[in-house]
Amino acid sequence: MATSTHHAERRTAPDAKTPLTPVAGPYGHPFHPLLVTVPIGAWISSLVFDIVSHSADEKAVFAKGAYWLIVIGIVGAAVAALFGLLDLLTIPRGTQAFRNGLTHMTLNVIVLAIFAVSLAVRHGRLDDGRVPGGATALSVIALLLLSVSGWIGGKLTYRYGVRVAAESDQARGFTR
Repeated sequence: MATSTHHAERRTAPDAKTPLTPVAGPYGHPFHPLLVTVPIGAWISSLVFDIVSHSADEKAVFAKGAYWLIVIGIVGAAVAALFGLLDLLTIPRGTQAFRNGLTHMTLNVIVLAIFAVSLAVRHGRLDDGRVPGGATALSVIALLLLSVSGWIGGKLTYRYGVRVAAESDQARGFTR
């Protein structure tokens, strides 16, 4: 009986563990962490393509590949950001978790902007196959910032339990 009351309470009074809307993912299963794998994977792969483009026989293939991987990353990041914002809105204002959420979001916006600049620098230079050194440097800087942001995102989930099941629900998994 107490469990059903707890769940009814959860629906009427959202907290950092409960989705603001079902669109953000069901209770205990947020979509944001799943969606961030697309831009992270695309952007890391674009850096690998940048590096390979300097020694490959067909440099233009890798330069174009890196360009389109950055585009995929930007689109994926925009989608992931929408779901991240829905999660951020569940965190009570004025808390350490909320401040960390704002820092996480700000870093991700900066990363997105850096990749957009890198994309602009690359535009029009795809056919010759030379990835400008500045574009590769921007990718490295953006990925370093993304690593810091990811660490903060992990802190939000694993230390503060944002959008993770309530402790009472988690404890059931450890009872004998």
